[in-house]
Formats: sequence, C-alpha cells, structure tokens
Amino acid sequence: MTEFLINNMAPIIFASMVIFLLVGFPVAFALAANGIFFGLIGIELGLLGPQLFQALPDRIFGIMSNDTLLAIPFFTFMGLILERSGMAEDLLDTIGQLFGPMRGGLALAVIFVGALLAATTGVVAASVISMGLISLPIMLRYGYNTKLATGVIAASGTLAQILPPSLVLIIMADQLGKSVGDMYKGAFLPAIVLTLFYVGYVLAVALFKPRWAPALPAAARTLHGSKLLLRVLTTMVPPLMLIFLVLGTIFMGIATPTEGGAMGATGALLMALARKRLTLSLLKQAMDTTAKLTTFVVFILVGARVFSLTFYGVDGHRWVEHLLTGLPGGEVGFLIVVNILIFLLAFFLDFFELSFIVVPLLGPVAESLGIDLIWFGILLAVNMQTSFMHPPFGFALFYLRSVAPASVKTTDIYWGAIPFVCIQIVMVGILIAFPQLVTFGLDKQVKVDLDSVEIEVPASSYGGGGGYGYGTPAEGAPDGQPKPGAAATDAILDMLKEAKENKEK
Repeated sequence: MTEFLINNMAPIIFASMVIFLLVGFPVAFALAANGIFFGLIGIELGLLGPQLFQALPDRIFGIMSNDTLLAIPFFTFMGLILERSGMAEDLLDTIGQLFGPMRGGLALAVIFVGALLAATTGVVAASVISMGLISLPIMLRYGYNTKLATGVIAASGTLAQILPPSLVLIIMADQLGKSVGDMYKGAFLPAIVLTLFYVGYVLAVALFKPRWAPALPAAARTLHGSKLLLRVLTTMVPPLMLIFLVLGTIFMGIATPTEGGAMGATGALLMALARKRLTLSLLKQAMDTTAKLTTFVVFILVGARVFSLTFYGVDGHRWVEHLLTGLPGGEVGFLIVVNILIFLLAFFLDFFELSFIVVPLLGPVAESLGIDLIWFGILLAVNMQTSFMHPPFGFALFYLRSVAPASVKTTDIYWGAIPFVCIQIVMVGILIAFPQLVTFGLDKQVKVDLDSVEIEVPASSYGGGGGYGYGTPAEGAPDGQPKPGAAATDAILDMLKEAKENKEK
C-alpha cells in the first residue's frame, strides 16, 4: 500500500481534489486542505522533506505583493459604480431608440450595450443583472420571443468575460506569467468577432422568424432627428471616453493595467457625480461588494498556492505533462483534449476556479509544445465563457433568473442560452484555426536558435599564428589599422620579451 501511494501520489491528490469540488466543498478550503493533508502524508512516507511547508510564507507573501492583482478591486469597483449610477439604463434606452425601427432592434441594442458595459465594467454579474432588470420587461412587452430575449441578455452580459478589461484575463495573465496588457491586446479582436457573431444570429432570427423579433411600434419611438442625435452623443461620449481612459492608456503603454484600473475607478466616480447619482449608500455598497469579491479571489489563490506546493513537490506537474504530451495528434490533439476538458469542467466550476486550478497545470505543457501562451490563454478564456451559459449551472442564467419576471420559465432561459453556447464553441474552433486573430498586433518575440550561435575568439599572435598580429595591421581592420585591443596586446608582448632578455643576460 505504501509503495502504491508513493508511486501514484500525484493522481491521488488530483482525484481527491476533484471529489472535494464535486461534493460542493468551498474551493479555497478544498485546495488548502488537500495540499496540507497530502503534504503531511508525503513527509511521513519520506517522499517530501519536512522543510516543504517552510516555503508557504514566501508563497503567500508573493500573492500579497503582486501588483497585477490590484487591478481586480479597481475594475470591480469601477463596474459596480457604473452599474448603480444608471449608465446601463441610459445606454439601453438611447440605443433602443436608435435601432427601434428595424426588426430585432432591441436585441441588437442589448448586444451593443452589453459590449459597452463589458468594456467599462468587466463584471459579468453587473452586466446581466442590469440588462435583465431594464431590457427584459421591455422586450417582452413589445412581443419578443422569451427564449431569444433571455438568450441575448445572458450572452451579451458574458462579453465582460472576454472583452477587456475582463477580470479573467488579469488572472489568466498572472497564472501564465504574461503581461496583462498583451492579454488585453490579444483578446480585443476575438471579442469584437464574437460580438458580431451574436449580431449575425439576431439578424438571422429577425429574417427567418420575424415574429420573434418585432420592430418597436412608432408610439414607443419618442426621439427623432436632432433630439435623437443629441441624446446619442451625450449618452455615448462619457462611456467611450472612459473606455479610452482605461484601455487606450494601457494599449499605448502610458499606464499599467493597475494604473488604468485606478483611473477607471476615478472616472466612474466622476461620471456618477456628474449624473448626481453618487450617494454615500451607493459608495458603501460598491466598496462592500468589491471587498467581498477581492477577498474571494485572494482566498482561492492562497488555497491554490498551498495545493500546488504539495502537487509540484510530488512531481504532479510532470505527471500532467507526460499525460498530455503523450496524446495522439501532437499540438492539435493537446488543444482538442484541453478544450473538451475545460468545456466539461465549466459545467461545475466557474472561471476563477478553472483559472487557479487547471490553467497552472496546462500552461507549462502548452509552452513545452511551443504554443504561444497569450493565444492559449485567450483560447481558454473564450472556452471558459461557456461556464456562464451552460444549462443548468451557468451563473449568467442564475443572475437572469433572479431578476426575470415570474412569467418567464426557467426552461425558456436554458433553451435561449443554447444557441449562444454553440456560437462560443464555434469561436473556439475559429481561434484554433486562425491564431492570427490573437497574435495580430502583438510584439513578435525574437527566438534565438542557440545551436546556430557561433562565438569567434581571436587567436593570439604570441608564439606564432595570426589574430590581431603582433605589430601588424589586423585582418579586416579599416585603413590597415590594428583592431581595438591590439596596442594592449603589443605592450604585454613587449614586456614578456624584455623580461626574457633580462633573464638571459
């Protein structure tokens, strides 16, 4: 039994972790408990040294001193302030008026507002709840199909998962050891393409099933001409300026993601103040929720560090690497299996848990196969986006159910989400087939082939040979002059000759 435990410690730890998660034990404590329990067993079996846990304080302090993670509370706070300041309501009303005359106009407005909220808040819950409260009753009132209306709201809210300044991209960059700015740049184009796919689906539904997505009646379109233009400008300009303040400064290298988040939080406060909606109660709620979410993330990260200390100590990372690199099909086989695994795990785990548990194990394997980690991280982020939309466990579906009218059936919410889950899966396939969607615009890494590097050491002329040439012009030197350093060589040789002559005398 002892020999079996020693030889199979890594898969036993991993299986135990999965069982803990499936029974619903809190993730942070499940990770830490497994790490400590199996660490003690490993020490007892002689597989690990007793000094193993002496590394824990340094690992935990490393989390506390990680500047990148500061962006999480900043972006969360910014999103909550904007969501409670009524920006979503104003945007939906304005863009709804703009697209109202066309079939599916309200659904298109929801998608565009979802993208704008994602680019300013980065918080899925805030986007889904805001649009569920505001747009769902309006869409149902004007005759939209319940499945289409709920699916569009849930899907557009999850754009906050992939569109910068997404929280998951910050965590993904931290876990893969890459720049958050590069992760944001790489995710921008895939997020736009995914948004356009959602738009294409709505337009197709409006074309083939016009009763599902009627146009707004003339009585509901109260703004026209110059009034509509003025409303669009006054409503759209502030969030667009905020997007530039946050993402533009990061993309141009003026600010780090943490500094961009701080500026975004300040900008959100100023916008709420300008709208006269910044109250002490709103500020307290936003700060309270931000503190809870940040604490939740840090606790999971601490638990993950404890777990990985033991798992790496028993060479678990090598076990995972051998398991995945031995798959048939090489790089493509690895990508297919990993994406299927993430898709299935997303039924039970949210993106925080997947990022902290699974990604650190997959990253080194991907790197050993020569896969670009920025592209790999965004590919996983798009796949993890399905975790918010999976019936029956998708968090976006839960958020929507909590604010939807009682007349909306839960099964309608589930069926409405399925087409958008399929679109997200198609997007994963497109990213695998066309990695240029991510790598376009990123700085190219210069790879040096160490086997082809040649180091030429000039031979000394002392005792014969060429090289710099004693007292003679160096070969290839301009104007027949000795190469730099030839004079020093000559001086040393003169001293040696003089010493030799004195000895002979």
